[in-house]
Amino acid sequence: MIKKISSLFILFSALFGLQTAEGANVSISAKLDSVNVLMGTLNTLHLEIVENKGSNGRLSLFQQIDRARGYAAVCGDSVELDANFTVDTIELGSGKVQLNYSIPVQAFDSGTYTLPKFVYYVGKDSVVSKSLTFNVYPVNVTAEDQIAPYAPAFEPDGKRWYDWVPDWILDFWWIFIILVLAICAGLYTMRNYNKKVIPFISPKPQPKPWEIALGSLQRLKSRKLWEQGMEKEYFTDLTDILRSYLYERFGINAMEMTTRQIMDKIYESDLKDKKDYVKQILNVADFVKFAKVRPLPADSIAAYENAKKFVEETIPAEKEDSSEKSIKEGGEA
Repeated sequence: MIKKISSLFILFSALFGLQTAEGANVSISAKLDSVNVLMGTLNTLHLEIVENKGSNGRLSLFQQIDRARGYAAVCGDSVELDANFTVDTIELGSGKVQLNYSIPVQAFDSGTYTLPKFVYYVGKDSVVSKSLTFNVYPVNVTAEDQIAPYAPAFEPDGKRWYDWVPDWILDFWWIFIILVLAICAGLYTMRNYNKKVIPFISPKPQPKPWEIALGSLQRLKSRKLWEQGMEKEYFTDLTDILRSYLYERFGINAMEMTTRQIMDKIYESDLKDKKDYVKQILNVADFVKFAKVRPLPADSIAAYENAKKFVEETIPAEKEDSSEKSIKEGGEA
């Protein structure tokens, strides 16, 4: 019985000794270039593996790195191990080789990170590296500061028109649509406010044609043009007042007519009884303007009085009668 126990002990000791001896043939160490780096800058992870030549071990890191993505994410995706690492093999002699891995490490957020332990498998055995901790500090700069050794921002290729639009406009476009609609609704309401909401507010009344004519005659008289020898200017203004009144009051386009055409229109209308007023004014005015004849003072006074009588005697009653309406219709025709 004692011999059997001793045999089993020797067997287990031999097996344990073989496993230890095999494990003792492989070692792994890890270190970083720096334990304090700025956010976004590159750091380098160095893994040194010593093993028997021809062992054909494998590193657990290879199972984490996604070649398609180009990196392995660790520490909750906060740290990236670049797939573009390098490995150098050094002959140590006595059947030993050293594998030196240089793996770029990059973090894009500030904080303290602890890299996981890296496992190297040789057959059924494995060795584990120590964990590494490093600090990432934020870059405290303003928009105007030069950040070295960072590359400056560059414009992407194939920009579209909306790439020039600020992000805050793209994010809150619906607010702008509401504002535009509100402004349009406000303008529409203001445009129709006086017409529908407060119809009792009426526009300022315009002066009547006879009011304009009588006022113009009074101002012409106060200028005393013919008394100063300015008969032509006097009769030019006087006939302009008369022609304007004929157009505004009766629709006769006298401003574009000759004296004969004006008199023909008057003969065709119900103003025949006022024809002498108009005829005297226009005839004297034509002599003064075209024949350059100086009228007598009595002619100048009579022309003024005839113009005033013509206006005063054609002022309508409170309600325009049918005869005045027919004159307007005849003038517009």
